[in-house]
Amino acid sequence: MNEEILEHLKVVKRNGKKVSFDSKKVAIAIKKGFDAVPKAEEDEVKYDAKDVQKVYQSVIKRISKDYKEEEKIKIEDIQDLIEEMLKKYKYDEVYQSFSEYRERRDKSRQLFSDEKKMHKFLKSLEGLGLKNAFEEDAKRENANIDGNSAMGTMLQYGSTVSKEFSKAYLMKKKYADAHDSGDIHIHDMDFLAMGTTTCMQIDLNKLFKNGFSTGHGHLREPQSINAYSALAAIAVQSNQNDQHGGQSIPAFDYYMAPGVLKTFKKEYKQALYELLDFTDFISFVNMDKLASNIDKLNSIAVDIGIFEPFYKESKEVRRIFEKAYDTALAKTDRATYQAMEAFVHNLNTMHSRAGAQVPFSSINFGTDTSPEGRMVMKNYLLSVDAGLGKNETPIFPISIFKIKEGVNYNPGDPNYDLFKLACKVSAKRLFPNFSFMDSPFNAQYYKGDYNTEVCYMGCRTRVIGNVVDPNKAVTPGRGNLSFTSINLPRLGIKHGIVTKEKADLDGFFKELEELMDMVRDQLLERFEIQCNKRIYNFPFLLGQGVWMDSEKLKSTDRLRRILKHGTLSIGFIGLAECLKALIGKHHGESNEAQELGLKIVTFMRKKCDEYSEKYNLNFTCLATPAEGLSGRFVNIDKAIYGKIKGVTDREYYTNSFHVPVYYNISIVNKIKKEAPYHELTNAGHISYIELDGDTTKNLDAFEKIVRIMKENNMGYAAINHPVDRDPVCGYVGVIGDVCPGCGRRAYEGVSIETVNDFKKNSCC
Repeated sequence: MNEEILEHLKVVKRNGKKVSFDSKKVAIAIKKGFDAVPKAEEDEVKYDAKDVQKVYQSVIKRISKDYKEEEKIKIEDIQDLIEEMLKKYKYDEVYQSFSEYRERRDKSRQLFSDEKKMHKFLKSLEGLGLKNAFEEDAKRENANIDGNSAMGTMLQYGSTVSKEFSKAYLMKKKYADAHDSGDIHIHDMDFLAMGTTTCMQIDLNKLFKNGFSTGHGHLREPQSINAYSALAAIAVQSNQNDQHGGQSIPAFDYYMAPGVLKTFKKEYKQALYELLDFTDFISFVNMDKLASNIDKLNSIAVDIGIFEPFYKESKEVRRIFEKAYDTALAKTDRATYQAMEAFVHNLNTMHSRAGAQVPFSSINFGTDTSPEGRMVMKNYLLSVDAGLGKNETPIFPISIFKIKEGVNYNPGDPNYDLFKLACKVSAKRLFPNFSFMDSPFNAQYYKGDYNTEVCYMGCRTRVIGNVVDPNKAVTPGRGNLSFTSINLPRLGIKHGIVTKEKADLDGFFKELEELMDMVRDQLLERFEIQCNKRIYNFPFLLGQGVWMDSEKLKSTDRLRRILKHGTLSIGFIGLAECLKALIGKHHGESNEAQELGLKIVTFMRKKCDEYSEKYNLNFTCLATPAEGLSGRFVNIDKAIYGKIKGVTDREYYTNSFHVPVYYNISIVNKIKKEAPYHELTNAGHISYIELDGDTTKNLDAFEKIVRIMKENNMGYAAINHPVDRDPVCGYVGVIGDVCPGCGRRAYEGVSIETVNDFKKNSCC
């Protein structure tokens, strides 16, 4: 046998160490190369043991011949022979996979053998361990993670190491170089190895139907509004542990409504029993049959006349039924408020990811016109209005009120009063934000079912269209897989009037296309990593069937057939600075710039659509939600090109397609300028309007702005305004002459004893 001939041979490893030749290791290396080739479908068999043996025997035969008289062979020579045989037998995919793996391993070794690189790497770890979040940028990278806490620091250590591992082992060198140089930004690179997806639109009905498990016991189906809200918070927290992005609940009002009805039925039965028993009329009523009839109610809006057989024309007994109904309704309303209050408090205090991060949560609501859904929305908004324990404005969940004509937009619509309440609360507490179901790019998906109403993440992400299966173009059970952003200002600088006599638009679009093609390939590479994970890697997201169709897979199945319903997004940042560099003005300043801005984003959207058609995957265009990224890009570009007025002379690039915040523009014009970009950015978008003063004193103006947004076909928008904080009691909100939290008047001196007394008495 050839293996016997090779017993004398020593393998020289890269560190110079010599070990005995082991043919089994050659076979394993070849098998790994075949196994690494992506499969189009889970059950597809491209290669089998015969293919591995074919290459293996050829390699061993060649070594036996060429090294028969030799004492040693370098490990690189063995790998070269494997590649040679893969090419010889036309295993092109395997050859590419094997050679790319070698390249990644070489890069990794360079990191730990290059003294300068190693020093830089260790310095980044030193900054995490020995500096606080005010001194070290990396500790402030994620606003939801406390960079000064022990667990927060531990996560950031892991993040730093994971990024370097991902660059070295998991991606082509050109992608890592493009990221490091600032051409692109690969978001959440530290989660690349884990294969996590970005975010999720959670179908709570699916989880509630039969209960669910968080890995430490099974939670049964909730039977009250309090249980519904508690399990909703637990679902958000649990799912956050399986993803690197945020969690959104698409139809919070619809999902919570059954909990209201269940609570009402309990309260009504209890109230009737107590009142009938107290008045000695209980003997006249068949309580078992009555309870059965109450269990069949499908609404809290009850016509007492349906219980006439039970009170047998007795006015006194009828009054008992009426009083019991009023009592049950009032108690249900109160229980719903308490459940919503608990939900808000839970999502602002509970932690995920080793206890270091508050889940980035969002809820969408506004279109359920049932009495139960309306009760949920009313009480949720009132709980946000009331604030947290010290009157702080609650940040989570980011609430999004869905506006839809015929439902809540005009006087006479069944939920118009809730739209008015949403405006009132937002004017005080910054939330809810507003999404617009009637905008054509959202309305096209609506099929009369709330599952086809578009949902937004608080950060702006949107997942609805589905080229993979148009019949599954729905909101629940889907999310973004990953996204990468392009540095538009750099392209503007390279091809614009700041570096050339005349803007080279052809060169600009050519390089933009090249960058988009590269990002497409990088996203596909990452997609393969995600698809090669298993159900058991994501015990809640997939194990509990949260992701669409995941319940159809076995625990050991790969994930392509379900992840294909998610989105792969190409984002951008700094359109304003890009235009400034190209032609000297941004889109807020001139119509010419606006036309060019729309041309640029339209180009990006069309490319994404082309990728979707070619690869049968959901490539989408994103108005990137990354304020931190805007600072990273400008710092790199400033180092390369210096300070360029209107481009690199600030500490940030303007977010996505926004008109710069420093530019003086009317509210209406800002809305009109930004609105057309919403349709183009199908992966997600948001526009912000900044107001001065106390907006609670002019609710008509506040509502008018929301209406202008809607009439200009925006998809998702928010109104920001000043929020004060009382230094004594900690109240966060609008403070006029008197603080609503502690009653202190403006400029009123407060003794240390008063502060201490307030803190002591407000402690819970």
